[in-house]
Amino acid sequence: MEALAVKTGGRYVDGTFGRGGHAREITRRGGEVLGIDRDDEAVSAAGEIKVVKGDHGDIERIVDENGWKEVDGVLLDLGVSSPQLDEAGRGFSFLRDGPLDMRMDRSAGVTAADIVNFESAERLEEIFRVWGEEPRARSVAKAIVRARDERGTRFERTVQLADFIGGLLGRHSGHHPATRVFQALRMEVNDEMGGLKRALEGGMRILKSGGRFAIITFESLTDRTVKHFFAAHVGRLRSLQGGGAEWEGAEPRARAVTRRAVVPGEAERRLNPRARSARLRVIEKE
Repeated sequence: MEALAVKTGGRYVDGTFGRGGHAREITRRGGEVLGIDRDDEAVSAAGEIKVVKGDHGDIERIVDENGWKEVDGVLLDLGVSSPQLDEAGRGFSFLRDGPLDMRMDRSAGVTAADIVNFESAERLEEIFRVWGEEPRARSVAKAIVRARDERGTRFERTVQLADFIGGLLGRHSGHHPATRVFQALRMEVNDEMGGLKRALEGGMRILKSGGRFAIITFESLTDRTVKHFFAAHVGRLRSLQGGGAEWEGAEPRARAVTRRAVVPGEAERRLNPRARSARLRVIEKE
């Protein structure tokens, strides 16, 4: 909230409303909020805050359709929400047995089970390697395809898939061996990277001069994407041979509010273990 610099009467877009924790704090500080979320349960939990069902990748269109032209701040808290993780029926967690679904919007799109059971080994490898940064993506993809095509296995449950990957890879660190594969499937099912890239571009366009863009990430892939996008707009001054300097970078220009990612302290991690991998980055549009 401090980095977002919420002011009385300011307009703010919470592009990942969830259960409204950030949005309600913005309103408590005097700001007006327009929320966006793909999850019907999040929209129904909005209360007095206006929340539109949609993808934050469409942030520019949604803001325009709701009568706002420019805003004082944009907030994205990326990834899966705690309620989604805690509800086994959503299929996001390998720690709770449920259907292999992972759709943030359960009214549309393919499920994680559809992808695992019908995509080729080559496509599965690409998903696991690119979105999950899984070093053994090829081995996992081939093993899944062998199990389903040669032995008739159909992967329908979260724990079923997690146990299969665990048996294949073994456990060599503090993380469950299925962590990266589940991340990759979730990102593929929900087109998270495509939505993020559109939200970054659209969010910059709707910000007023002096407006702030705050993003919380939980995976290295999304954090790198945000870091590079923000750095491009912050730009740099390049010295010229004939003297003086020239600014180079992406338009519109921005100022870095956080020079490096803000991470949770030890006390916060103890209070909320799910925050341990959170990274906050903020810029201000010039």
